[in-house]
Amino acid sequence: MSPKPGSTLDRILTLELVRVTERAAVAAARLRGRGDEVAADQAAVDAMRRELNRLPVTGTVVIGEGERDEAPMLFIGEEVGNGKGPKVDIALDPLEGTTICAKNLPNSLAVIAIAEHGGLLNAPDVYMDKIAIGPGYPAGIVDLDATPAENIHAVAAAKGVPVGEVTACILDRPRHARLIEAVRATGAAIRLIGDGDVAGVIHTTDPDETGIDIYLGIGGAPEGVLAAAALRCIGGQMQGRLVINRDDQIQRANRMGIRDVRKKYALSDMAKGDVLFSATGVTDGNMLSGVKFARGDRIETHTVVMRSSTGTVRWIKASHTDMSKFESR
Repeated sequence: MSPKPGSTLDRILTLELVRVTERAAVAAARLRGRGDEVAADQAAVDAMRRELNRLPVTGTVVIGEGERDEAPMLFIGEEVGNGKGPKVDIALDPLEGTTICAKNLPNSLAVIAIAEHGGLLNAPDVYMDKIAIGPGYPAGIVDLDATPAENIHAVAAAKGVPVGEVTACILDRPRHARLIEAVRATGAAIRLIGDGDVAGVIHTTDPDETGIDIYLGIGGAPEGVLAAAALRCIGGQMQGRLVINRDDQIQRANRMGIRDVRKKYALSDMAKGDVLFSATGVTDGNMLSGVKFARGDRIETHTVVMRSSTGTVRWIKASHTDMSKFESR
């Protein structure tokens, strides 16, 4: 299927993106379980940055490692790519779940999304309140402004199951104590995760495999945009609202073009137009296997890559024998 009319993204970029997340995942995986979050994250950043500069795009990082004064590389506003292709927005997290990787726990990923220029929300690095469900539901059955009980009951009714058969995914944080209590009061189950809410949102798209029906709670705004990019490709519903309480946060949001800091963003507000998304497993998880360092100088990777304009989702298990492509150069 050809991309929708007006799309500037070449389908060859789909496989090019896989190489970007593969490189970052392998670099981080060499340090998983070592207890050093900073080193693992830096290794992934370095690897992703090198590979990004080979992409045939004129790219601007809109979701990255932080603002220019906070991140020496892959900062918000940084220009990447070889400058010989379409103008695109890029959202990335070279190591989604740094703590997960450092402890060698499930669901750490290397993640990137590319959209046509202006297609991704340029969100500040603050918290975002989020709600997400997968595809196959009537539009608008969940809402950030509804109570947790109302949302859980709505999902159960739409699935045609008792509330006790619904599972919500929530970050295990003190700030979610009341949310957890409210969800459990309905009789629904909860899957608490220590980190990695991009994966948490994506897990709602395949509840038969992951056991997760709905994602609720407050996590990072950048991760919210990345998760929205994935849902634009694979299907689902999502809303987000920035959690901004300080004057400096308001000023930061204003600098990024956000005037209404209490706006409730729909999925299409966070990711629109033609979107490409790629994630490679760093550690084993519900969705992707982690990097395997096999005998005989072989590396195995597992990646999911998606495109919104065609609705294509590819699962790629790759075996790499050329070790030189994973070296710094």
